[in-house]
Amino acid sequence: IERIICPHQLDYSLHLTAFIMSEVQSGQAEIKKYQTYALNVDPLQDDKATEIKLCNFSRPHMRAFHCSWFCFFTAFFIWFAIAPLMPEIKTTLGLNKQQIWTSNICSVAGTIFMRFVNGPICDKYGARIPMGFILVGASIPCAMTGLVTNATNLSVLRFFIGLGGSTFVMCQYWTSRMFTKEVVGTANALVGGWGNLGGGVTQLIMGSVLFPLFKLGMSAEMAWRTVCIVPAVVGVAVGFTILKISDDAPKGNYNEMKKNGTMAEVSAAASFRAGAMNFNTWLLFVQYACCFGVELTMNNAAALYFREKFLLTTETAAAIASLFGWMNLFARGVGGFVSDKANAKMGMRGRLWWQTICLVCEGIMVLIFAHSNSLGAAIVLMVIFSSFVQAAEGSSYGIVPYVNPPATGSIAGIVGAGGNTGAVAFGLGFRQLPYYDAFILMGACIIASGVLSLFICIKGHAGLVTGQDSEEAIAAWKKLGGSAPAATTLQVPEPDEDAAAEIEEDKA
Repeated sequence: IERIICPHQLDYSLHLTAFIMSEVQSGQAEIKKYQTYALNVDPLQDDKATEIKLCNFSRPHMRAFHCSWFCFFTAFFIWFAIAPLMPEIKTTLGLNKQQIWTSNICSVAGTIFMRFVNGPICDKYGARIPMGFILVGASIPCAMTGLVTNATNLSVLRFFIGLGGSTFVMCQYWTSRMFTKEVVGTANALVGGWGNLGGGVTQLIMGSVLFPLFKLGMSAEMAWRTVCIVPAVVGVAVGFTILKISDDAPKGNYNEMKKNGTMAEVSAAASFRAGAMNFNTWLLFVQYACCFGVELTMNNAAALYFREKFLLTTETAAAIASLFGWMNLFARGVGGFVSDKANAKMGMRGRLWWQTICLVCEGIMVLIFAHSNSLGAAIVLMVIFSSFVQAAEGSSYGIVPYVNPPATGSIAGIVGAGGNTGAVAFGLGFRQLPYYDAFILMGACIIASGVLSLFICIKGHAGLVTGQDSEEAIAAWKKLGGSAPAATTLQVPEPDEDAAAEIEEDKA
């Protein structure tokens, strides 16, 4: 290295050294599925990738990345296939507003329990297997949509379809298992955002493409009764396929790693208990309810709202409603990126300020949207407030890994369940109140949730206005501000030794 004087050569040498280290550590002495990788990896972080190559599909890292977002995208396709068809279903079954919103609430309530459970399940079994099985399981009731005859049938059916929404936990866990702390934020933001994009695409495909296509050869009633077979078939195909073409972790699948002794058994109960006992987890639970919960509510409400308020056709209303979900293409990633930039300048205090700004701006835009009586203005306002919704989601999961690192899987599951809990709460508002009052109530709740950032106090980190960062935290974020590469978006801290010791004692 003393002979190298060109910075570019020095950078290349360092990459080469890291690659050689990986090759040395991936020799026959260590049992693992892959001895070489298409991406640069960090042997000190369990062979996790240090980079993201979006056009690469190689196993294990990038294959898992693409399987993660596409599975979550498919889950949305199954989950909200009925939403853009609700105007037609309402006419056929003679439903009133309360019955429609009861079914909407059931569609998001079904996944709350599963999100609580999936975090510990991922800690124990990995993300791949539960992801595949839940996709297949949710596809079955989706295919049975044409059999509903009344409001009760519809609500029960949507409850079981909604179980597919719990795949968010596996989506986030899978990429966290594949990428190092230097790039995992980018990975999580991308797969989460692209998966959520399925909500917008589903509105467009089901309401404005497939439904009109099916109507060409049958009545409108027969069309909505049969069109949901399409997302069901896709869900089953994707669910079985990912079990065969992807991996749980860089070094292989969990069952193989446990047999080889390269992975210890994990206590799912102890992990969940550690996450649930942290007060910060529940504050983030409420804040995530006021961003992802709003997104789920809009996925259910938007098409019907635009059709009834502005007297549009089902196809046109669905196309407009899809714009809300399309903001996931970039807004969630931007939210996580800005959060990490704020962290590089101010530490955790920067993340909390950005989280608060996103939530308050989101709430204000909802209040303004509620007062819009022009179709053009309503569309523009919806796009803006949707952008803040997605940004707040990305910001939330920029904070989650810091709460209690040894229990991150369980905390991610609990916070994720907050999103569905929020959708149930807001859904009840839309069920009982006129649209205007429901939007006003939702906007006020969102703004109030931003105030909760004042009470988030994470060990070793400064709060929104009080407390001080520990020396280790200061050293970490100051280093980020001075020399972090452009790809860095989330620095996940090293495990808290005290918390890890508590979990080990629980397991014992």
